[in-house]
Amino acid sequence: MVMRALALAAAAVLLAACALGPDHVRPDLALPGQYARAPSVDASTAPAPDAAFWGDFDDPVLDALVVDALRANHDLRIALANYERANALLRGAGFDRFPTVTADGQAASVRQSAGEAPGLPRAARDGDSYRAGIRASWELDLFGRVRRGLESRRADAAATAADLSALQVAIVGEVVHGYVELRGAQERLRVARANADNQRQTLELVEARHAAGRDTGFDTARARAQLSTTQATVPALEAEAAVLQHRLAVLAGRTPDAHVAALSEPGPLPALPAPLDAGTPGDLLRRRPDIAAAEGRLHAATARIGVATADLFPRFTLGGLIGTQAFDSSALFERDSETRLVALGIDWSFLDAGRVRARIAAADAEAAAELARYEQTVLLALEDVENALVRHARSLEQEQHLQSAAEDSARAARLAGQRFDAGAAGLLEVLDAERTLLQAQDAFARARTRTVASAAAVYRALAGGWPPHRPAYQRIDQPSAVEGRFSAADPE
Repeated sequence: MVMRALALAAAAVLLAACALGPDHVRPDLALPGQYARAPSVDASTAPAPDAAFWGDFDDPVLDALVVDALRANHDLRIALANYERANALLRGAGFDRFPTVTADGQAASVRQSAGEAPGLPRAARDGDSYRAGIRASWELDLFGRVRRGLESRRADAAATAADLSALQVAIVGEVVHGYVELRGAQERLRVARANADNQRQTLELVEARHAAGRDTGFDTARARAQLSTTQATVPALEAEAAVLQHRLAVLAGRTPDAHVAALSEPGPLPALPAPLDAGTPGDLLRRRPDIAAAEGRLHAATARIGVATADLFPRFTLGGLIGTQAFDSSALFERDSETRLVALGIDWSFLDAGRVRARIAAADAEAAAELARYEQTVLLALEDVENALVRHARSLEQEQHLQSAAEDSARAARLAGQRFDAGAAGLLEVLDAERTLLQAQDAFARARTRTVASAAAVYRALAGGWPPHRPAYQRIDQPSAVEGRFSAADPE
């Protein structure tokens, strides 16, 4: 009898090679061969993208912020805990493939009732009982229910790992973007303060001329109004820089005031990596962790169809017991006290097929939803890359135009100062040139910030980096205005 049960178990193992339900296959999506907005690069010479792209910026402060964020960001800690939970559940599900073995023992004092033992005195109805044994139970996975469940757990764990990677990409992208915005705000703040200093010198000169009777009070009022307007931009920029400092500290897992001292000292914008190598949309499927997470959940939902389908068929369980039982503790482990049991159990709720088919339909619908979610994730990823590429390309063009505007405005301010000194122009021309210079330099600083930030956005969209060995970002030295009181603010 034991040999027959073992033979049945061996046959079950051989039959378990097949599992019910569909096998997961990566959906075949029709993708374009290249991005519509991708810049022209020599793919044959471009090295593989580097995920640690922020190192190309050669900025120790940014490096430290990214390292802190990857180590201590609370969202990442939550995602890591979810990943560890999924792995723990996967390890637990893996034990379903093997027999469940338990050991138990019992020592009991028993008294039978008079009805159970009629005619016996009370003393004869009392007795002791001792029992010990090892039990084993193993579901014979003939139809793949256990294996499909394990497959689903494994795919869920893979999706959770991809979620963690996707969040790392997002956090690094946010840190780089916030740092670039901070340096841009500090650059705009420097431009505003420098222009305010120049306008203050202009006001002092006009007030001196007015005291000497050479200018009217109208000119003095206009110069003072322009200075006040420029000074009014400083508090807003200071607040913007402070908010960005607080945000970077929290992203790094610190209190908002933790990096105020380190980040208050103005620094240059990070170097601009160029050109960007976007690769192909096919590469994106392998690189974007959010796409990998969506595919993992589709895989898990597909496997759950097999779990539900297996419930249409009976479950076979092989059980066994080796133990000992006696009415005296001294005889518990004697040969005649031995007990054993080998059993094959069948559990089949064939009359409950309606509920099972309803669960199969629900699993099919879940898989269909995950397929649609996967396809939508791919489309959104492609849109994200296309948008990032076109924004970066247009930011480069806009920066070039605004650079020319800032240079021309600086020359105009210099000439206006010279004409004013020579008496060939009035104060209105000087004030207008200074106002235009401030606007042009501020716009140029914002454009430079957008360009570097858009490059980081391309990294975030591609979930990777770009080829190393980039030329350093060229900081434009503006020609200064006239020496002395009309020295124009230099965006350097």
